[in-house]
Amino acid sequence: MKRYNITVNGTAYDVTVEEADGSAPVAAAPAAAPAPKKAAAPAPAATGAQGGVKVTAPMPGTIVDVKLAVGAKVTNGTVIAVLEALKMENDVVASCDGTIASINVTKGQSVETGTLIATINA
Repeated sequence: MKRYNITVNGTAYDVTVEEADGSAPVAAAPAAAPAPKKAAAPAPAATGAQGGVKVTAPMPGTIVDVKLAVGAKVTNGTVIAVLEALKMENDVVASCDGTIASINVTKGQSVETGTLIATINA
């Protein structure tokens, strides 16, 4: 038997493979349990204190531009960052009027759905 560690989409699996000589049918083995996940890399340090309103990524992609800085005044619909997904640029906008309390991403960073982009003090 051989043992392998395989990572699929960021999830690590510990897999054991048994070699068959071809003379007898091999029954399917139950699926291996995933290996414990390693701690995720720390997120970039937020600039400023956390605000009450969170702005998150609507889909996975890459941040191609951060339009505002901490302390900037925003109104509902103001573009905070630009997220590229499926070769399209999508604006990530403020959901309320207020002041940017923190920017939690950097240009070039890959994000998943729900990743905190910024916070706003309403």
